[in-house]
Amino acid sequence: MTTDDFWHLVETARNHTTPDRPFDQALVELLSRRTRREILEYQERFDELQEALYRWDVWAAAYLIGGGCSDDSFMDFRAGLIAQGREWYERAAAAPDSLAEHPAVLAAGDGLDERALFFEEVNYCAAGAFEVVVGSVEGFYEAWKEYAAERPDPGSAASDMGEDFDFDDLSEMRRRLPRLAGVFLSEKSG
Repeated sequence: MTTDDFWHLVETARNHTTPDRPFDQALVELLSRRTRREILEYQERFDELQEALYRWDVWAAAYLIGGGCSDDSFMDFRAGLIAQGREWYERAAAAPDSLAEHPAVLAAGDGLDERALFFEEVNYCAAGAFEVVVGSVEGFYEAWKEYAAERPDPGSAASDMGEDFDFDDLSEMRRRLPRLAGVFLSEKSG
């Protein structure tokens, strides 16, 4: 599955999302129509895209939007960015502060959705689709282990997260993410 194929699948799922069928369910349904190999290839692309967002500046954006952000929550945030589609993903990857323009982020700033863009279920769509196809979620993890063993080893070097900084230093957050800080930090704080 190419990156373009991956994004086409995400956009198709977004277009099939309804109030009764959230994005993750639409994606599982679409993935479950694919071969086992394609589901594993989807997971591979998903992991690559998530890893590319594993940076301090993106984590700081998640911290502001979510009013804090643990390791697990950051994984959910990155999944949520993928669920927003290629355009928002690429915008956030290029400049996390651009998320200040996202409608869900603006709603969060108004106190309407404190978990905007945090979407845990998206992390497990491939496993859910595999369960539909083979009848067992464990089958996904066994197949993934075999699939990953076939893939070239990306090396053990950790991704470059960029410059670390203190998310609780409000002046630093305002300097690095001025637009998001404008939405989530009051003038009185820090």
